[in-house]
Amino acid sequence: MDTSNIISIAKSTLAIEIAELEKLKNRIDHDFVKAVEIINSAQGKLIVVGIGKSAHVGNKIVATLNSTGTPSQFLHASEAIHGDLGVIQKQDVVLCISNSGNSPEIINLVTYLKDYSSALIGMTGNRKSKLAEYSDVILDTRVDLEACPNKLAPTSSTTLQMALGDALAICLMELNDFKEHDFAKFHPGGSLGKNLTARVEQFVSSKKPMVSEESSIRDVIISISSSSHGITVVTSGEKITGVITDGDLRRMLMNGDDISKVLAKDIMSENPKTIEKNALAKEAMKIIKDNNIGQLIVVDNGNYFGIIDIHKLLDEGIN
Repeated sequence: MDTSNIISIAKSTLAIEIAELEKLKNRIDHDFVKAVEIINSAQGKLIVVGIGKSAHVGNKIVATLNSTGTPSQFLHASEAIHGDLGVIQKQDVVLCISNSGNSPEIINLVTYLKDYSSALIGMTGNRKSKLAEYSDVILDTRVDLEACPNKLAPTSSTTLQMALGDALAICLMELNDFKEHDFAKFHPGGSLGKNLTARVEQFVSSKKPMVSEESSIRDVIISISSSSHGITVVTSGEKITGVITDGDLRRMLMNGDDISKVLAKDIMSENPKTIEKNALAKEAMKIIKDNNIGQLIVVDNGNYFGIIDIHKLLDEGIN
């Protein structure tokens, strides 16, 4: 098979799935609205049930819902009929996903799902199935064509299930006015969470290079060399008056000045950029990028607190 054939097959697969998604979009109606309202008004959590490929889709839907403010739990259909039904409480809502709606596990389980929960939502491609018969609301995910050339492997059908799960999650987010800061609470560990919640003081270096305005060039060099930042802060009492970088030292030497008479105040850059320690780390990154600098001076109520470095922020996923 040559390159053009591979590309053609890939495009054909996507075209089939896109066409089925368009049909699904046109089927969004009051049943979908009712499903959203049932989930949103539930006193308990949402239990998502599935088996086979639908189980994998169900796990993804649960992950999306949990991260966007809708408490959810996945229940595998085969495990449910062997003891795990106990996770369902009467105040919970069940979303059962099955393309055929008639798999043996679903047929054996559906009456219990109905009886043990406050409502049963069926996501199925078969409105005449056992699942559809027992469901309070049916989310219709039927497809006319699977992308699989043998029409066997779930492809278009699982794409629709996944997309409809996303639609539920987004509608519930909007209903609950779920904002950026809410999202951050559920994502503290990854780069998303860090960009939304991490504070500058979390990434401040343990090194705090500093000289006075009257310090000699020797003292400046020793201070810059004491940390890996290539910079030192010039102070007058408690006040920050400037910074000196290794670049400033190189420029001074190129000018041929008598370094024995040069003081820190003579070569420092005045009014350096600063940021408060309790500011968001992403704000520090913006200042660094906007000013094309490698480090930023961190202050605590205006007093020198430390240095934050662009490489540290990048390593931590702050962008």
